[in-house]
Formats: sequence, structure tokens, C-alpha cells
Amino acid sequence: MTAILDTQPATTARAPRRRRRVRIGRLLSLTVLTVAAAAVVAPLVWALATSLRTPATSFDNPPQWIPTDPVWSNYQAVFDKVPLTGFFLNSVVVTGLIVVGQLITSTMSGYAFAMVRFRGNKALFAIILATMMVPIQTTIIPVFLIIKYLGLTDSRMALVLPAVGGAFGTFLMRQYFLQMPRELGEAARVDGASHFQVFARIYAPMARAPMATLAVLTFSAYWNEFFRPLIFLQSTDNFTLPLGLVTLQGNLGTGSISIVLAGVIIALIPSVLIFLAAQRYFVEGIVAGSFR
Repeated sequence: MTAILDTQPATTARAPRRRRRVRIGRLLSLTVLTVAAAAVVAPLVWALATSLRTPATSFDNPPQWIPTDPVWSNYQAVFDKVPLTGFFLNSVVVTGLIVVGQLITSTMSGYAFAMVRFRGNKALFAIILATMMVPIQTTIIPVFLIIKYLGLTDSRMALVLPAVGGAFGTFLMRQYFLQMPRELGEAARVDGASHFQVFARIYAPMARAPMATLAVLTFSAYWNEFFRPLIFLQSTDNFTLPLGLVTLQGNLGTGSISIVLAGVIIALIPSVLIFLAAQRYFVEGIVAGSFR
């Protein structure tokens, strides 16, 4: 009894120290996250502020984060200097087709690897995952030769077809389908449903959150893509937005930095709007795919 009483003051004394360590840990975490957020947001704020200034004041030191006399004509100049509407429509068509293609192929393949038992399942999935470690620069020449053989060079389909399937999307959807109860599909199979009917009527409607996550990630990746359009496209009429904005720089990069950054801000707007619209599903998909 005496020993129990002796341990109580020690336990009571350790409790404040434990709470103090927790508060310090939270403060450090908040500090690190704040610094990281500032490092990410600062370039965007600088780009927005510079797009509203004249070129002569773009590199003032110290930088002027809030322009006192915003120059809104820089945004109109973007449309005057380049066919921005055409670039925008090309990006919408290319990125939209890629997103739809990735959703279809990745969702179906993810379901197959998670729910369908067949010989070589794990080996084939490992091979698909291994393709994620191959940089695009090593495969761009073979892909270009195939595109040329098909007669699709300098066309928007040259960007769409090679990007329809993706290892990351397959992995993401497989991880989500692995968490779903197999009993639902097995019961439907006993009733005579095919694998495709089980997928389309039972599991696909339950996978809206990860599908939204995949759609947002795919859109962000291919909306901002520059390397493949640079290789596959030659005519200005087929340029996508990132490739078309390069022409704002002028010969040897002599274009107005304010107008260039105004074009960059315009190009960022669709990605921000889509992320805000699908944010709830995006977070749900990320959290759901992290438990397996």
C-alpha cells in the first residue's frame, strides 16, 4: 500500500512534463508546416504580383508583393500576342480524353488485379509497377516511332493514346478495391453475374472517391505537361497551353516577364478550380487508399 502511494506523486509530476513535450512537438510541427506552405505559396504570390506590374518594376529589390497600381492590361496582352483560346481548347481536349481514358483503364485493371483470381496476377502487377521506375526520356523515341508509324505525328491523338493507361492509376485503384468486401462480388457471381457486371453495378459506384482522386492527379499532371508536346507537336495550331505559353517569351527570351506570368496565372486557374471542386473526394480517396 505504501509503495502504491509513493508512485502517485512521481506519476503526477511526470504528467506536466509529458503535456509540455506534446505542446512543444505540436508547435514544432506547426512551424515546419508553416515554413513549407510559405515556400510553396511564395512563388505563386510573386508570379501573381509580377503579372500585375510593368516589366520595369518586375525585379524591384525588395520585391513588391502587393502592386499599388495593378496593370490589368497584361492579361489582355496575352490574348493579343498568342492564340491563347486555341491553346486552351487543345489542352482541354487532350487532357479531358486522357483523364477519361485513365479512369476507364485504371479502374478496370485495378479491379481485375484486386478481385479476379488468375494465373500470373502478382507477376503481371509487379511488371506494371516496374514501369513506374522507367523515366519517360528513355521511352520517348520508341513511342515517337510508333506514333509516326501510325501516322499520328503532329496531332493531339499523339499525346492521348500513349497516356491512356497508367501504372500509378492501376496501383491506386487496386489498393482501394482490395479494401472492398469480396462477399458482394461472390454473391453476384453465384446469381449469374459476369465479372464486368459485378464491376459496373457493384464496385465501380463504390469507387467514386478514388476515381475523383485519380482524375484530379491525372488532370494536374497532363494539363501542365511540356515534354511530350514539345517532341510530338510541330504546328502552332496543335500546341497545348504549356507549349504555347513559351512563345510569349519572344526571341531569346526577350518578351515581357509580366505578360509571360499573366499567361502562367491564366493556365493555373483550371487546375485550381478542379481541385477545389473535387477536394472532398480527393481527400477521401487518399485516406482510403492508405489503409491497406
